[in-house]
Amino acid sequence: MAAAAANDDIRRRIRTIPDFPKPGVQFRDITTLLLDPQGLQLSVERMLDQIAVPVDIVAGIEARGFVFAPAIALALGAGVLLIRKDGKLPGATIAEEYALEYGTDRIAIHADACTPGANVLLVDDLIATGGTARAAVRLLRKAGATVRQAAFVIELPDLGGAEMLRGENLAVTSLVQFAGD
Repeated sequence: MAAAAANDDIRRRIRTIPDFPKPGVQFRDITTLLLDPQGLQLSVERMLDQIAVPVDIVAGIEARGFVFAPAIALALGAGVLLIRKDGKLPGATIAEEYALEYGTDRIAIHADACTPGANVLLVDDLIATGGTARAAVRLLRKAGATVRQAAFVIELPDLGGAEMLRGENLAVTSLVQFAGD
């Protein structure tokens, strides 16, 4: 069975909402996947099957990465690191700025969240242009982490984010791809 066909059951559980958040965008909504216990379980199991590196910490990107990171971390016996929008974490943080279509944004982690040399797996629900994920990799590496893999439920290959991360020497995996978005 082809890899893409192997995850058709997951693909069918992802709802497409046309013209959100703006005309022409096909929003891939995982809330329908998350509402289905079997779909959620299959997603986590198959993401685990694709992990090819040692993992000490699973870093989830706000907000949907927070759904998958703890389940993956528990299965691996790893900790969970939360990557949040800047200003959302109490205490000392380190941050990384990244470009948006119009302007910039910042993400942050606690300054003591990652010991130097820790093997970190980056997790999120979707990789599109890769701006946030790339900033997360830079942030984790700034903290001294070793980041070799990023895992996603959905990839939008036409937007180039996964390829950009591969250029940062990361193995990038996804369960389903939606071309043309």
